[in-house]
Amino acid sequence: MNARARLRALSLLLLCSLTGWALPAAAQEAVPVILAVGESTTAGFGVPRDKSWPAQLQALLDARGFAYRVVNHGVSGSTTTMALSRLGEGLALQPKLVVIAIGGNDRSMRMSAEQTRENLRRMVALYRRAGATVFLADRQSNSDGGDTVVNSLYAELAAEEDAILIPSLREGLERSARHFLADLSHPNAEGYRLIAERMLETLLPHLATE
Repeated sequence: MNARARLRALSLLLLCSLTGWALPAAAQEAVPVILAVGESTTAGFGVPRDKSWPAQLQALLDARGFAYRVVNHGVSGSTTTMALSRLGEGLALQPKLVVIAIGGNDRSMRMSAEQTRENLRRMVALYRRAGATVFLADRQSNSDGGDTVVNSLYAELAAEEDAILIPSLREGLERSARHFLADLSHPNAEGYRLIAERMLETLLPHLATE
């Protein structure tokens, strides 16, 4: 996208953000998509829609003059199997960047580590095949629970499928009212803000500047 087209796209994004208008279909197609695939932490459980980390990432991108459209495909309670069933919707957006942060609900649904691995592998491979740069969020026992068998597969899978491994979304957040809701499981608006800021820094080297 050249500078003039980028400026027009950014202007449309800002206008729609301020007025609440929907971005016209043709304009949406012209603005590259950052797709966030995940569960409740991506969906923004417990906070207003504009306080989820994808929404706050959109605001940060807009403020810095990046003409990207962040699409939130996070669904509370989603497993990797459920996310895989929605893959067609994500591919239809032709995203440039895809952030996948999912897997925590698989264990509670008694899915095997191998099933989680295979579902994630298919998601990463298909988005990569479609031309997207894929970021796979790691899982760690200190931030996400689970066990070493399940958690270790994220780094292995990222290396095998040429995805970019990034820290767990909740890595570094304090387990207190400062960053979490009362359940100490889901971030609050401040926690999501920190996730969005870290995500921006992660994505910056991959964002088009012209």
